[in-house]
Amino acid sequence: MVPRAWFPESIEGSQVRLRRHIPENLERFRSWYADPEIARLARYQEAPMRQEEIERFFAARVVGPDAMAMAIHERSSDRLVGTCAFSQLDGDNGSALYHITIGEKDAWGHGFGSEATQLMLDHAFGVLGLHRIALFVFEFNERAIRAYRRCGFVVEGRSRESIFRDGRWWDEIAMSVLESDWRAGRAAAGLPVPTRDGAEVRATAATTAEPEAAERESVLQRTIRRFT
Repeated sequence: MVPRAWFPESIEGSQVRLRRHIPENLERFRSWYADPEIARLARYQEAPMRQEEIERFFAARVVGPDAMAMAIHERSSDRLVGTCAFSQLDGDNGSALYHITIGEKDAWGHGFGSEATQLMLDHAFGVLGLHRIALFVFEFNERAIRAYRRCGFVVEGRSRESIFRDGRWWDEIAMSVLESDWRAGRAAAGLPVPTRDGAEVRATAATTAEPEAAERESVLQRTIRRFT
């Protein structure tokens, strides 16, 4: 079981604030995941989720004791606009799978998803000491692919013609970002690198280099002991 201390109560960005989900957020999930346009981008099945499916998903994966999900709030208004999460935590290998949905469609195209993703990566690599974050995205979701690339994800493979949408077959694309990619990206941008003790250091060639094997081992072991 992953304790709820996996994430703090909130993570602050310039445009969005990530918070732990609360039961009252179920109402927005009912609206988001019943929307055919969101279902097209997020589901392998063509039809939207049924209400009972949404409720089970919310209870188990969003507010359940093992949930690693955060609510995305627009910072200026505090409006709930989406959700993001990690799943399939592999403590032995320091990896997790990433998911995000911006459910309020008038919030699309404002950079909220990109910033939420970057905040989650900063937390995963800079605080939790993970090594690799992966995701899967449908080929036709070009807006999401561009956003993931901006956050440092690279394409590492594809399942050819595995999704049938809009009268034709599409690939499902596998993407990932490594801690070394994340550190290099922050160094190139001159950004500080969060550390596991809560401090920040300016990225340099030394901080972007691969840690020694003993240090990598200790980081993973600390993560395993703390979060599994």
